Amino acid sequence: MRRTIGFMAVLFAFGVSGAAAQDENISFFITSSNPGGGADLGGIEGADAYCATLAEAAGLPDRTWRAYLSTTGAGGVNARDRIGEGPWYNHAGTMIARDVEHLHSNGPNLTKATILTENGDEVNGRGDQPNQHDILTGSLMSGTASDADGDTTCGNWTSSAEGSALVGHHDRTGGGQNPTSWNEAHGSRGCSLEDLRGTGGDGRFYCFATNGPGGAGAFALRQRAN
Repeated sequence: MRRTIGFMAVLFAFGVSGAAAQDENISFFITSSNPGGGADLGGIEGADAYCATLAEAAGLPDRTWRAYLSTTGAGGVNARDRIGEGPWYNHAGTMIARDVEHLHSNGPNLTKATILTENGDEVNGRGDQPNQHDILTGSLMSGTASDADGDTTCGNWTSSAEGSALVGHHDRTGGGQNPTSWNEAHGSRGCSLEDLRGTGGDGRFYCFATNGPGGAGAFALRQRAN
């Protein structure tokens, strides 16, 4: 009996330490929900704050969380330039990309099964009811903002009515100009939550930690250089 109890205690301790180590690696997730205003996220700062709020509520590591979103016009920013250096790991402890170049290549480990929410859940894709695979990015496949005419960021994430935003497909399938792209599949029908849902979305977006495992020092050096 004592041997059984001791063996179970070892297993429990290993499980707890393993889970803690896994949690410490988490540096990427997709939002489990929209804040409620469609593509009006309170600007890019509001989107960053929402990432941080979800991460804290889920008990994720205390990191600097940034929304993978681009903005256009004066002072515009590219999504790829605001998420740190990587590597990034999902809720299961699986690496989804080594660095920024890997993330925007043909090789990142980004699939419906690996793009998990802050709670570790999968998000509905094409073939599920309802389909929610359109993910707000406002970005081209390169991770940069579009210089095309017209709105591609729903007024830099302040509109819940008129406009449009570039979206990716987290399940890497569907319609649009680039159906297998996780960050630039097509433009949205509009900016309201109703319009986003009407074409297979739910107003979700990606969140990355700028200071994830292995990436904090390099990101800090780049920030000081700038």
